[in-house]
Amino acid sequence: MIIIGELINASRKAVAAAIEAQDANAIKKLAKDQAEAGADYIDVNAGIFVKKEVEYLRWLVESVQAATDKPCAIDSPAPQAIEASLEIHQGTAMINSISLEKDRYENLLPIVAGTDLKVVALCMSDEGMPESVEDRLKIADKLINGLIQNNVKIENIFVDPLVQPLSVNDKFGMEFINAVEQIKANFAGIHTACGLSNISYGLPERKLLNQTFMVMAIAKGLDGAIVNPLDQKMMACITAATALAGEDEFCQEYITAFRENRLS
Repeated sequence: MIIIGELINASRKAVAAAIEAQDANAIKKLAKDQAEAGADYIDVNAGIFVKKEVEYLRWLVESVQAATDKPCAIDSPAPQAIEASLEIHQGTAMINSISLEKDRYENLLPIVAGTDLKVVALCMSDEGMPESVEDRLKIADKLINGLIQNNVKIENIFVDPLVQPLSVNDKFGMEFINAVEQIKANFAGIHTACGLSNISYGLPERKLLNQTFMVMAIAKGLDGAIVNPLDQKMMACITAATALAGEDEFCQEYITAFRENRLS
């Protein structure tokens, strides 16, 4: 399971304040804490600072990589901001995210084409947000084939079938989960990933819904998630579900997590 730590996002007030103050120590602590808690990538987002996104995103990458050896998931639709960040990024970054929306696709495809960059491929198009499994598969097919035709390796693609709130439509949970299963079945070697917190929007006990949804999605083949790795209960659910799904050889990760007191 690939964990993308979500906490360095300018939409969070404390992070926005740290960015504006250029408080590198605060950002470094968030990066280090997430890495130590199990994050494989550290997501960086400065999207609310439209006029300064290029400068701030680059600074975030520098700060994160001064504190940890984990690569960054560079979270922006702006090609200039991504290119500036990649200039100083050490190792292989992840781009979060390309979609089938015309402007976004045409702007970001040249950045990832022919590279070893990892890329989140979001199932969204100019026709709007997909609701059914079929809608998601249609977009995923076009995205995956477009990326492969531009020399992006299939194992570097993380398809995000797009989580939508259960409070809006009680079918949205299973439509997403079934889409994960179908994408994994139809595209050998592909990864799937998501930011799952939208599923519980507008409902009580959101953490319970998020944790249960994650376990269900892992059972259907989800192998990447944009989450808060400091949420120990969520991380314990991921560890247990990964073992139960047969993706943890001899349950080594599960046993290690138990020995390190990360399951309680």
